[in-house]
Order: sequence, then C-alpha cells, then structure tokens
Amino acid sequence: MLKLFLIFISFNQVINTLPSVIRIGGLFSEGEEEQELMFRIAAERINSDPTILPRSTLVAQVEKIGREDSFHANKKVCGLLKNGVAGIFGPLSGMTSEHVQSICDALEIPHVETRSDFESSRDELSINLYPRPSVLARAFMDLVKAWNWRHFAIVYEENEGIIRLQDFLKEAKDKDWKVNLYQFQPGRPYRETYWRIKNTGEVNIILDVKTENVNRALKHAQQVGLLTEKHSYLITSLDLHTVDLEDFKFSKTRITSYRLVTASTELLSILEEWPILAQRLNKKTVNPPKNIKTETALIYDALKLMASALQELDQSRTIDVVPISCENGTPWTHGSSLINYMRPITFQGITGSVSFDQLGFRSGFTLDVMTLNEEDLQKIGVWTEKDNKGLNINKKWLHHYEKLALENKTLIVTTILNEPYTMLKQSGSKKDGNERYEGYAVDLIYELSKLLHFRYNFTEVKDKAYGSQNETSGEWNGMIGEVKRGEADLAIADLTITSKREKAVDFTLPFMNTGISILFRKPTTKVTTLFSFLSPFSMVVWVYVVGAYVGVSVILFVVGRLSPYEWDNPHPCRQDDQVLENDFSLLNSFWFTIGSLMQQGSDLAPKSMSTRTIAGLWYFFTLIMISSYTANLAAFLTVEKVVYPIESAEDLSSQTEIMYGCVSSGSTCGFFRESKIPTYSNMWKFMASRQNVFASSNAEGKKRVLQGNYAFLMESASIEYTIERECNLTQIGGLLDSKGYGIATPKDSPYLRPLSQAILKLQESGVLHQLKDRWWKQKRGGGACADDAKKASSSVTELSLGNVGGVFVVLLGGIAAALIMALFEFMWRARKVAPDRQSMCSEMARDIKFALSCQSSTKASRRNSNYLPSDMQQQFSSIYN
Repeated sequence: MLKLFLIFISFNQVINTLPSVIRIGGLFSEGEEEQELMFRIAAERINSDPTILPRSTLVAQVEKIGREDSFHANKKVCGLLKNGVAGIFGPLSGMTSEHVQSICDALEIPHVETRSDFESSRDELSINLYPRPSVLARAFMDLVKAWNWRHFAIVYEENEGIIRLQDFLKEAKDKDWKVNLYQFQPGRPYRETYWRIKNTGEVNIILDVKTENVNRALKHAQQVGLLTEKHSYLITSLDLHTVDLEDFKFSKTRITSYRLVTASTELLSILEEWPILAQRLNKKTVNPPKNIKTETALIYDALKLMASALQELDQSRTIDVVPISCENGTPWTHGSSLINYMRPITFQGITGSVSFDQLGFRSGFTLDVMTLNEEDLQKIGVWTEKDNKGLNINKKWLHHYEKLALENKTLIVTTILNEPYTMLKQSGSKKDGNERYEGYAVDLIYELSKLLHFRYNFTEVKDKAYGSQNETSGEWNGMIGEVKRGEADLAIADLTITSKREKAVDFTLPFMNTGISILFRKPTTKVTTLFSFLSPFSMVVWVYVVGAYVGVSVILFVVGRLSPYEWDNPHPCRQDDQVLENDFSLLNSFWFTIGSLMQQGSDLAPKSMSTRTIAGLWYFFTLIMISSYTANLAAFLTVEKVVYPIESAEDLSSQTEIMYGCVSSGSTCGFFRESKIPTYSNMWKFMASRQNVFASSNAEGKKRVLQGNYAFLMESASIEYTIERECNLTQIGGLLDSKGYGIATPKDSPYLRPLSQAILKLQESGVLHQLKDRWWKQKRGGGACADDAKKASSSVTELSLGNVGGVFVVLLGGIAAALIMALFEFMWRARKVAPDRQSMCSEMARDIKFALSCQSSTKASRRNSNYLPSDMQQQFSSIYN
C-alpha cells in the first residue's frame, strides 16, 4: 500500500511539472494594434481550449516600443525577462528584432518572429513563421511564367524591395527576360515614376510597396493611364486582401497577388468572437477587421505553436519558468529544449499548414493566388511549396482578363487592299467607314467581333506595304510598323507569320495555311503525234497483247494437232479414204487469231471442245480489248494534251529564257533572299541580277504573267483565287515552303490569346472553310473556270496493265482448261479406236511427236492404216517412229 502511494505521489508530480501561470512577452510598435490584440486574443482562446495546456494559463504581457528604437527595446526585453517569460514574440521591425534576438540568444530565451527576414540561416533560439523571401520570389516567378511575361518593370519603394526581388534578376538573365528597374523617390508622387514607365510602353509591372501604400500606388497609376485592360500588375505584398480596391474593380486590369491567410473555420470563429474578446480585454477597438493581415494571423499561429511545444515538453521533463536578469547573464535552462520541441511540430493554423525544415525555416505552406474582378479579390489557384508542386491555376482564369479586355472595346484594324482579303465594295452609292470594304479579312473580323464582343474600324495602311524592317535604321514599315508604333490595334490581310515579324509584333494562330508556289500561263498549242492511235494503251499493254496473240496461235495449233476431233476425211464422200487432214496448221492458227482480233470472219472453224474453248476465250479477250481501245481512243482524239515548259522550281531555276519574280516587299521576297537551299538561293541571285522582275503587288504580277514568258512566285492561296477567275493561268508544281497567315497584335497584347482561341473555334465550327468558299469560289467572279477544272480533272490517261490485266488472266486460265480437254479427248479417242493396240502412253507419245513435227496436215486413219500401200505405210511409220 505504501508503494502504491509513493507511485501516485511521483506520478502526480510528473503530470504537474508546468507552472499554473506561464507568461509570454510581446513587443509591438505604434500602428500594430491589430497584432497586439490578436496576441492577447490568441492567449485567451488557448486558455479556453481544454486540449491545450489544460492545467496552465497563458498570460500575455505586452510592451510598446518605438520602431527602430533598439535602446528602449533592450530595456523592455530585460523587463519582461525579470517577470519570468517563457518566450518573446516580436517585434516586427527588422533592426529592433535583430537586437532582441541577440539578447534572447545570450539568455537562451525562445524568440518567435512573424516578419519577413532576409537572413539565410536561423539562430538556434529563433524561429520564424513568415515564409522565406527566396521561396516567395520563386512563387512570384512561377506566376510570371504562367502569365507568359517576357519583359516587365520592377517598381519598388524601399531598398529591401530590390533585395526581395533579386532572384527575379537572376532568373531574367537565364530566361533572357527584359527587366527594367524603377524606384519611387521618397517624398515624391508615384506619378513621376509611372510617367517614365508609360513612355517605354511597358504594360507588365511588378509592384513592391508597403501594404498601406498599395492603394495610393494604384491610384497614381490610374491617373497616369497605366491601369487599363492592357496592363497587368503583380503585387508582392501578401496583404492585398486587406487593401481597399473598390476604385479598381472595373478597370479590367489584371491585379494579382498571393495570400497566406486561409479562409478557415477557425479564422471565421476568431472574427466572430473578436468584439467580445476585445471588450473583455478592455480594448477600444471592438469592431472586427474585415480581413486580418498576414503578420496578425502569424502571431496567432505562433502562440499556438509555442503552447503545443510547452505541452509536449511538459510530458518529458519538469519545467520551471524563472525570472532572468540581463545583468548577470544566467541563461534559462529550458529555452533551447523548448525551441527544439517547436521545430518538428506540424499543425493546421489560420495561415495553412505550419511546419519547419531542418534549418528552422517555414516549409510546406500553401499560397492562394488572388486576382481582382468586378466583385472583389477572387481565388483562382494555389501555389504549394511542399514537394515543389508549384503553381496550379484554374484554367478558366488563365484567359479571363484577355476576354474582358476586348469586351465593348473599339479596335483600329489596319489592312491593305488585296483580293480577296480586303476589297472596296462595288456599289453605285458612296460608302463610309467599314461599309466601304468587303472580303475574307473583313468577314473574319466580323465573325471574331461576334464571338468576343468588340467593335472595330478598318483603316488602309498608309504606305501600301505589308511590313519589312529597314536594315539600316531598324524601323518597320507597312502594317507591321503601324501596329508596333501603336497606330493600330490589329493588322489583318494575307500577312505571313515570319520570325522577324514575330520579334516586332505578336501573331495569333494562323487562320489560313499556305506556301509559295508558281503562277504561270497555260500553253495554247495542241500536242499531236504521228502514232497517237497507240495512246489508248500503254506500251506494256501493247507488248502483252502481241504476246497473247502469238501464244494463243501456237497453243491453238498444238491443241488442234493433238485433238483427234480436228482430223477429218478430206473426201467425205469416199468412205474408204485412208487419209485424215487437219485445218489448223501453224499459218492457219495465226490467221484465225488475227481475224478474230480484227473482228473479221475466217474460213476456219474449230470442231473439238478444246479448240472451241480456246476460240471462245480468245473472242472474249478481243471483245474486252477492242471495246476498251475504242472507248479510250475517242477520248484521246478529243482531249487536248498540254505540255508546260516548266514543271517545278528546279526547272525554273535551271533556265534563263522565262523571267520570274515576286512582290518586292514581302515575305516571299524575304524567303528567297534568306534561303540556304541551293535552288532557291540561285533563284534569288537570278532575280536580284535582273531588272523589272519584281512586282509592287500581286495584281501587277498576275498582269505580267498574262502577257507571257513570265512566272510569278506568290502564296498558293492567292494563286487558288486567281486561277478560279483567270482560266489562262495555272499553278505549277507544289509548295516551296509552308507558312500561315495570322492577325498581328502589339507585343504582349491582351487581345492575342482570346483572338487565337476564337480563330480555333471558327476553324472547328467550319466557319473559316465557309468564308474561303464564299470568296474564292462564289463572290467576285468565282467559279468562272469551273468547266476548265472539270476538263482538267477528267483528262484521259492511257490504260495500263492494272486496268485490263484480268482479261489476260481469264485467257491464260482458259488455255490451260483447253489443254486438259485436248488430253481427255485424245485418251477417249485412242481407247475407242484401238483398244487392243499398244499402251495409252505410247499412243499419246506417238501422236504428240507427230503433232510437233509440223511435217504434214494429213495422216493415216487408225482404222484403215493396214490397207495403205506399202510406200505410204512406210511414210507414216517413219513419221510416227
């Protein structure tokens, strides 16, 4: 019984190692009333939670210090230590916090921070819940990559800003980003710096200012004109959700930032209890804030972290919190242990998941991606530090602002007059504005405006050029120059997407794919040959026909000699005639087959089944062949065969008689000028060495082609349009390259992505195909050469073996069948006439030998061979033997 009592006493001592009152110190400056109140509220909520420190009470002791006042901070910290605190929280000021940290390190007091700290390493007795600036920089860089920024301006207020964003500069060097740095001048309006940015034309801005100055910074940007649908802002403050953004909701500007504070149930509960707890703590501010700052939320999680560590430390050892004197420098024996218990703790706070890495830095946290819309800040994705998951944005928000940027916007669209893309309407009345124009490009812009809800005004390019760069000055002319200088919002025509143009402007996805080809005039002379009657069949077929004729004739002769039914009495009235005669001699066999082939009669007629089979199949063969020949010959005699002097770019390059050229200022000219392919580079040398081979437009080039002895190099889409209306013109060869026509927009324009998406929709729905059919084959004389196209498509080709090969197969099969029949006929006749003579094989061998000897068309009858005169018997015997 005594042992049980001693065990109970010792156990009771173990579970009551923490003192009943645990003091914690907080250092706050002026303007940090919200953080101070949260410090007290956190202590109150922990005390009311029975699961955390159930036998101890946290007492929050707060001291006020001035910002950057290290001297008074020293005295305040020593005063808190004399009262016996288990840890120091704050302050938020950097310099003062470092001074406090040195005191805590010396006396081994846990120091908990909730501020942004640029230190690359942590002190042993310090822990910071604020994410590392380098990790935040990586999160912001991921957002820049998601927005596809290739150039932007970094605008900062304090020198800390450039330190905070130094990783941006390193990444910019690796990614070849174009970054400009600007710093707001102290005491000067932000507008002065914004004017400098506006003059550069930059539309992407990273803004690094204090949270309390964000509203004023955005207001000044709005006054200067840098807060439009074209502009995008990335704000580095994690407290954008606490800023009044009412004046900027309808600007359609993409304003984005991160938020660490989560809209959790615990936070909502705190905000609901805020007035009650504030009154209990005798604070004047009883109205809860709409949104709490990041530092405020971190203080709550920091107190919760320390309480959890105290509870775990309580289960392993006895803890006493004693007053500490700054003068004697005696450290607290449990300080390092308490910090070591805090670092492995993981829990879910109002700033998300709270955990630390081995170095004591915050890890595994999640940031909400917040963007401004017409209602308020909206969460559109998350960035997760754990396992380097990175950024995950809702896809529908990736293009949200681009769509908004075009709604109800009036765009200036520059174009060039060129059929069938943009043309002046043929009308007797005067037209104004967009009513003056029609064409494929005009209809395409109309379809895009219906999808994206924007308005537009067409203007003609002033210098009548598509756009090329001056090699000396670097300036762009034509439509590309107008878009680049901001004189137009879009450029649409048969404007080819090239790498050089892509450096000056951005292009949408191609609305039409094309390539360079050759426009040439059709020859008008008819090609005739002396032996054109041979054209219906190919040479191979003619060889096979001759071979079939010879083969059938020889086989007919052999089968006729073998078959006993082809041997007849030449004098049927003389029954005792002892001689038989065969009509199918070698010459007669050839005559019979040629007569059948020419569809003429013959005095020869097969009598046996085998020879009749051969004849019937030969008749069938000649029927098919003569019918095919006759039908194809008629077509060959009525169709004109045209021979072109050139059939490809190689042919054009290898001659000098036919001149050729292209538009002098366009992508086609640039293609030949910069090509490394020998054929095309030789063509460029030829064009560059000749005068008057270049044309100012496609219309001029087409006119020169019609005059003759000239080939014009142009896009295949334009060639298709031309040959639909000019029946004397045609396309020579295939495509020399592959390219596409796109709509040009200014660099980093918010219109680019929605226009590309709309073009894809029009392509998938078949609208682009309908527009091309309308302007290529229907409007403005389209379809005029449809009959010529049908004639060309119905051109006659010679029949090959593949067309008539089956007839030869039937013929060969019939011949084989006839040979088998002849064999059976011989066997049947031999057995019937002379059953008691020599064997069947010897009889057959004798007759085959006689048939192949070709010495006579007569032979002795088997029935009466014994009655022949001796000299005739000797003759026949010599033949058979």
